[in-house]
Amino acid sequence: MKKKWWMMFSLILLSLFMFTDALAKAPKKKEHPQLELGIEVLLKEQKKLIKGKRIGLITNPTGVDRDLNSSVDLLYNDRDVELVALYGPEHGVRGSAQAGEYVPFYIDEKTGLPVYSLYGPTKKPTPEMLKGVDILLFDIQDVGARFYTYIYTMAYAMEAAKENNIPFIVLDRPNPLGGVKVEGPVLETDYSSFVGMCPIPLRHGMTVGELALLINKEFGIDADVTVVKMKGWKRSMYYDDTGWQWVLPSPNMPTLDTALVYPGTALFEGTNVSEGRGTTKPFELIGAPFIDGLQLAEKLNALRLPGVRFRPASFQPTFSKYSGTLVHGVQIHVTDRQVFRPVETGVAMVKTIHDLYPDQFAFRAEDSQGISYFDQLIGNGWVRKAIEEGMTMEQMKKRWEKDVEAFHKKRERYLLYK
Repeated sequence: MKKKWWMMFSLILLSLFMFTDALAKAPKKKEHPQLELGIEVLLKEQKKLIKGKRIGLITNPTGVDRDLNSSVDLLYNDRDVELVALYGPEHGVRGSAQAGEYVPFYIDEKTGLPVYSLYGPTKKPTPEMLKGVDILLFDIQDVGARFYTYIYTMAYAMEAAKENNIPFIVLDRPNPLGGVKVEGPVLETDYSSFVGMCPIPLRHGMTVGELALLINKEFGIDADVTVVKMKGWKRSMYYDDTGWQWVLPSPNMPTLDTALVYPGTALFEGTNVSEGRGTTKPFELIGAPFIDGLQLAEKLNALRLPGVRFRPASFQPTFSKYSGTLVHGVQIHVTDRQVFRPVETGVAMVKTIHDLYPDQFAFRAEDSQGISYFDQLIGNGWVRKAIEEGMTMEQMKKRWEKDVEAFHKKRERYLLYK
């Protein structure tokens, strides 16, 4: 009996030891600092900026607070605020439109407010759209890449605000890719378009509020711009360091993983290779019918690009390029985002596919001025020519890094966070 009792006691002790050891080794829950978004700071501490004024709000589904309440509803239901008009960028205020789809004027079902489109025929608010508006608010989540169109909706709206003598307020939000790393060619003004209007690098490392200050000053808009800063955001933070929920900034930006690779792989929009639209992994899956996925993955992995690996993958897009066709290529896997360089990776992928399949690969056709859509995305004409002429990645990087260094110095004047 005594022996049996001792065995039971030993088993209990062993179980307790194993349990406490497992607890010690278990990954600790990530602690998030207490952060406040621009919309939260505005309504909590700076409502005097808008009290007694008729407000026009430029927003989309990313305009939410920490509890995912829409900025539209927060402002509309606040008895101290008079919200009178809504303005939607590409994809619309409620995010119901696909890329490139025009959203016409309509009445918002929930609030009864007029909704004006700032995409398509009218990218810039007209005086008629701004009639009866005392202040314009901008509350949209950017993704940190130069060719994401929301920042140009903001630029056009600032121009309209200046022309109509209306103050412009940006409710700041984080850069999902952090605010430290800056990468890729700086846009050359001859290649300016709605996917790149301002001379900034492809990965700019700034918040929308900081960009508003830079664009307003450096490009002579000179609007009355105020930025309602976030509280608690640090430049080293990626989006998942904030503790906030990810809300799709657009239909083809489903996750932070998508945003991480987007500054590089979105360059494939300027080619005949699918960038993965029409799949569950847009911009992470890259392919075309003429590609051998095994061969491409082997070539790309041999480059030893920092923080990334490539896996052979086949997929069938449900829309966009090669819709309904089985294509082959790779899935891009970021293994270390601290060293990963999305623009270098994207250009290296384009160059590798060009070199492997010179007879099948193609850049999108040039327009009457000799500019391809790829040129508008990369922000110049020389990278396309460099790829076609066999320039190395090191040579291309060396050329664009000079401009990045100059931009670093310029942007210092507009940074709001450490």
